[in-house]
Amino acid sequence: MKPLPAFELVARLEDADWLDPLAKSVRKAVRKVVRPGWVRDLLHGVPLGHPVHPLAVQVPVGAWVSAAVLDAVPGNETAAGMLVGVGTAAAVPAAVAGFTDWTQLHSQQQRVGLVHAAANLTATGLYAASLVERARGRRASGKVLAYLGLATVSAGGFLGGHLTYRQAAGVNHTEDVPHRFPSGWQPLGQLTDLVEGKLEQRTVAGLPLLVHREGDKVNVLSDVCSHLSGPLHEGKLKDRDGDPCVVCPWHRSTFSLRSGEVLAGPATARQPRFEARVSGGAVEVRLPNAD
Repeated sequence: MKPLPAFELVARLEDADWLDPLAKSVRKAVRKVVRPGWVRDLLHGVPLGHPVHPLAVQVPVGAWVSAAVLDAVPGNETAAGMLVGVGTAAAVPAAVAGFTDWTQLHSQQQRVGLVHAAANLTATGLYAASLVERARGRRASGKVLAYLGLATVSAGGFLGGHLTYRQAAGVNHTEDVPHRFPSGWQPLGQLTDLVEGKLEQRTVAGLPLLVHREGDKVNVLSDVCSHLSGPLHEGKLKDRDGDPCVVCPWHRSTFSLRSGEVLAGPATARQPRFEARVSGGAVEVRLPNAD
């Protein structure tokens, strides 16, 4: 079954480069407001291990859908108004988290994300106007504005789904590594061929690996950044309290070379870490959870 033509039009937003100047201005404004690194990490969802935004939007959307149901049943105006207010208030932190993630996406993703955000902001404005009308005793117009808000946020939700599932924004780009790498020990190369303290790329079983030598010890991670597939071997080597780290060249996600742990976002998923051993001068690697 082919996708409906109307929905396929959404894909054209990916190439709408006329949105780029606006995206640049919004990106600059968001970065100016959300400055401390630890705040950005919280908004990205680094402590959670996945983005905050999809979780945060459950509150406003859930409240607004519930308000729509109550508005359709006579005698529930007060409860419906309270839910509209809860949703409107909860939309603010959800939007801040979403914009923070959005600043660290590719251009095509940012174009779709900008329209997604515009729809959600419009919906929030409609719900705020609904609250004002309800407070003035104009319940009928308040309900109409709320239903318009629900239609608008639903359209924004569709764009969010396109952004996530079609364009792979916010997903773990290394999830497939354990399913593609063979089980057991695999040859990587000779220890003497690895330069001490340098980030190098090696290909094993068709997968690119990031290799870093510390004396007789070898740290090995997937070379594909879990955030948006950046080539980590082209990144910078950084020391963090004695722990060697790699900084992704694309969006500056930082990972521990010894554990693969995320030390700074926007990445939220840790890098797949390979065990390494040296036998007779040859380095072998394995991925413990490989299929």
